Amino acid sequence: MRRMPNFVLLRAFEAAARLESFALAAQELHRTPSAISHQIRELEDYFGRALFLRANRRVEPTPEARRLLDSLSRVFDVVEAACQEVALAPEAQVLAVHCAPSLATQWLGPRLADFAHAHGDVAIRLSTGAQPLDLARVREIDVAISYGHALERAELQTWALGPERIAPLCSPALLGRPGSMSPADAVATLPLIESQLSPLSWGDWFAACALQPRAGTRASFDRAALAISAAVDGIGVVLESTRLAGRELRRGDLVEIAAPELPVFERPLHFLSCRRGEAAQPRIAAFRDWLLAQAAADGAR
Repeated sequence: MRRMPNFVLLRAFEAAARLESFALAAQELHRTPSAISHQIRELEDYFGRALFLRANRRVEPTPEARRLLDSLSRVFDVVEAACQEVALAPEAQVLAVHCAPSLATQWLGPRLADFAHAHGDVAIRLSTGAQPLDLARVREIDVAISYGHALERAELQTWALGPERIAPLCSPALLGRPGSMSPADAVATLPLIESQLSPLSWGDWFAACALQPRAGTRASFDRAALAISAAVDGIGVVLESTRLAGRELRRGDLVEIAAPELPVFERPLHFLSCRRGEAAQPRIAAFRDWLLAQAAADGAR
């Protein structure tokens, strides 16, 4: 027996706290404002404390109520997704994919239409997060794509998505006319952008080139997608994966600063994982084979 208030009361609270209005909550839930007010009072009696500050026909959630709202919103999102899955056609399958944010935005998301076209019976449910997900514990996720490393678990099976080239990238406008400066001089003189999660730092790059890094402050971003966007905007040179910046490079929004005398860095940066006992399931196997093929084609360019 779960020790929690009636779901109807929680639903009334979630709507009222989100909208900060009993009247708007009543409209959304097809109830009267007095019914919503009564349900909120009942919930407050259950908790033994006020959940709203009431003044001049306006209601404002208390700090405790805002924390409850944050948790309920996540729970209701999961419940809503589960209900949508049940409502799918009988032959449809759902594949829950958790992906590193920048890869989801920059690379995976634009390719999902291709997977959907080839596998119309599999519906992708995509979520993102920066930290590697432990599939041994998080059972509602089928496959995870992590950045930097994958969690090592005996019950998990992992595939690297191939090596990725990490190179200095910048807006062509920053370089001026072609040949106006050497690639090494360009990096040594132009503003630099720090991509905080990248496994290769500017210190590593300058050391490999036997150059002295320039002192001074640098723009810094905690997501590769943000650092790449800053480079497109002309803020400076970013040291990032050409896979993640593939669209910007193809469009000409970014150019790679490269020369025969400069070192080439390649690292496996992204890893696909699933539970070992589920690897042969058709929907998981189809996604794995498609993803590895996409990564291989990307690396062959």
